[in-house]
Amino acid sequence: MIDINGMAHVILTVSQFDKAHKFYSGLLPAFGMTKVNDGPDFLYHVGARTAIGVRRCDPQFEAERFEQYRVGLHHICLRAKSREAVDQTAALAASLGAKIVRGPEERDWAPGYYYVLFEDPDGIRLEVNHVPGTGLLNADASFGSADDYVRLDGEDLLDHR
Repeated sequence: MIDINGMAHVILTVSQFDKAHKFYSGLLPAFGMTKVNDGPDFLYHVGARTAIGVRRCDPQFEAERFEQYRVGLHHICLRAKSREAVDQTAALAASLGAKIVRGPEERDWAPGYYYVLFEDPDGIRLEVNHVPGTGLLNADASFGSADDYVRLDGEDLLDHR
């Protein structure tokens, strides 16, 4: 087995770099991340056992926005150490102008799953969740709401509840 130790970094390419720069500069330090690069085309924060970079897109893509169901990234999710941290994230994200898609709320994807889902200025979806204990690795746990990942005619079944 190859011994992986978490996610080293995620780089997000954005079309609205100035807005994204302001958004992530307010969000990531609150997650315990330190800015290690702040250039004209690339912002990079490291900490909380990962790193997030924000990269300016090429000029021909500046009119585009993130589309969650195109090939590529669906969303990123960061794990919080407590439900209170999820609540704090929701309040901070809203104060930074994020669109709150769902939450904070509990779902049955794993025992005690509590999360908030929001969008950055380009519509890239970010989630912060808290799952107590070992979550789905607990022998008695099962993955809930599998139908949440089914789409019908380009629409999530979840949206039709």
